Order: sequence, then C-alpha cells, then structure tokens
Amino acid sequence: MTILDFTTVPAYAAPRAKAPLERVTVPRRPVGEHDVLIEIAYVGICHSDIHQVRDGWSPGSYPMVPGHEITGRVLQAGPGVTRFAVGDRVGVGCLVDSCRVCANCRAGREQYCRRCVNTYNDHDRNGEPTYGGYSTHIVVDEAYTVRIPDGLPLDTAAPLLCAGITLYSPLVHWGAGPGKQVAIVGFGGLGHMGVRLAHAMGAEVTVLSQSLRKKEDGLRLGADHYWATADGEVFEKLAGTFDLIVSTVSAPLALGSYLGLLADDGVLVNVGAPEEPVSFDLGRLLQGRRSLAGSMIGGIAETQEMLDFCAERGIGAEIEVIRAEEVNGAFERVLASDVRFRFVIDATTI
Repeated sequence: MTILDFTTVPAYAAPRAKAPLERVTVPRRPVGEHDVLIEIAYVGICHSDIHQVRDGWSPGSYPMVPGHEITGRVLQAGPGVTRFAVGDRVGVGCLVDSCRVCANCRAGREQYCRRCVNTYNDHDRNGEPTYGGYSTHIVVDEAYTVRIPDGLPLDTAAPLLCAGITLYSPLVHWGAGPGKQVAIVGFGGLGHMGVRLAHAMGAEVTVLSQSLRKKEDGLRLGADHYWATADGEVFEKLAGTFDLIVSTVSAPLALGSYLGLLADDGVLVNVGAPEEPVSFDLGRLLQGRRSLAGSMIGGIAETQEMLDFCAERGIGAEIEVIRAEEVNGAFERVLASDVRFRFVIDATTI
C-alpha cells in the first residue's frame, strides 16, 4: 500500500480567542492500524463552532480548527481497518475517541463518556491537540467514523453529523411518533432538522419561533403548526398541549413559560447551550409532573442509525454552500440568523 504524506494539511483556524479565522497548516497524525485518512469534501458550520472560537463556554485551545460536521471519502485505510475501504463515503461527527470500556461506551453512548475526545478543541489520548474539519484531510479511528449512505449527498449530509443527531437522539429517546404532540423551539440549523425528523417519525409538529418570518419554510419542511412566541398570548393558547418540547436555541429562555406548555408528564428537552445561566420557578415542574431534561448528540451506532433513517426518507439539511474564505462572514450571518438553514464549507476551496 502506498503511504500517503498528509502529515501537515491546509486548514482554517482561529489563532486566538475572538480572532478571525485564517488559512494555516496543521499536523495530522500518521495513519495507524485502525485509522482512516479522509479527504474532506464538505464541513458544516455549527453554532457551537462560534461559541468555541470566541471562548463562549470556556477557554479554548489555540490555534483552533473548528468543524465537526464532516463528510468525505476514504483516501487511505490502516492495515487493521475492516469497516471501510478506499473510496468509501464517510462522515465524522463531534467525537473521535472515548475510553471504550465504561458503561456509557459499552452501551453505545460514547458522547457521555468521561474521557470522550472531541473532534476539535480537545486533546487525544497522547496529549496532542485535535483539529476539526475546516481542513482538507483528517485521520480518524474507524470506530468513530460512520458510513454516508448512497442516498445522501455529501453536502446536505454534513450537518446531519451534529444538527441531525442532536435532534434525532432526544426525539427517539422520548418517543416522538404517531399520537404525540411535539414542539420545536427555534427554527434555525438545529430546529429545521427537528421539524423534518419529528414529522418523518409521525408526530404532530409545532414550531415555536420568535416571529413568523420562516413560517412558509416551516410548513414546507413538515410542521403542522407555526406560532410566533413574541405574541405572549401564545403561551396561554397552547398551555398544556405538548408531550415533548425540544429547545434548540442558544440564548436563555423563559423556562417557566415553556414548561407551562407541557401536558401532564411532558418533557422539555434542551439541546442548545446558552453561554449564560438560566433560572426558573421549580413549581412549574410540580404541576403535571413535568420534566426538564438535556440531551447531547448521540453515540456512533445511533448516528449511523440516524443517517440510515434520513437516507431512507430523503432527509437532508437545507444548506448554503460557501467557499472557505467566506467563513468569517458566515459566522456573522449565523449570529444574525441570516441563513436558511446551515452553512456548509466546500473543503476543496481550503
């Protein structure tokens, strides 16, 4: 087998917190026994990329190469690789390693492993920094790589590796399906995937957005109802309605108001991660035995399950493809909610 030299590759990185991304080169480890070298085709821009390059959640590790919605093709496979071959269409999501032996790992919940290694802004088990998908190539253990079904284009599949699985996992876990009333709070990169997935699962789907600006898109993508939460009367009209509410927003919510929308035994699941703490009246949970929960992406097997589900039903993300040099402007547009619904970088332009 020819050994390909991709020990350094082009990438876009933030040199320090809050700095614009710039073109650099970063190291990639040699292809190991169970590794695949992936030539990246597309990488989605996730709001969490912006949080992290701006130290919104915690101090980051720089230079930081964001990107955990990665699709491409296998360019080289290590001698011990059994799941993939050169040329296969593959994807990489938010994690690239875990301890593999804890209860969560054994149960396929690698995302909750205490030693989970994030695709970027982290360090691997050898102490080396991890660099994400705003790059031309990446080396990943085959156990943390997923197959992109032939029915999914690589560009619209990229956001599924974070946005898709972030919504799929709680919808499945809390039983979205026929006879269930499901509300999606926020209708952006995450929210539009929640609508498509919940609709495909057979639930009756409502969007709760600040305005009606995207109502036509919401109904087109599968929402049965679309309400503007800026109208305070909505919380009275819909009180006690929903079995499951999934909040996708990354800004603090008036949780008490949204808990009041739950039916008895209903669950409000938060998948957004605001930078500021939130508070609410605990009494809202006591009324109707309501629950407040959180959910974070999904394990590797569940991510593959989600991709297969989407391929069978023709579900992809609604995207705008950009060149790599447009990334800083795209960040600003994401913050201004000026995208329908996910930016995806064409990695051949890096």
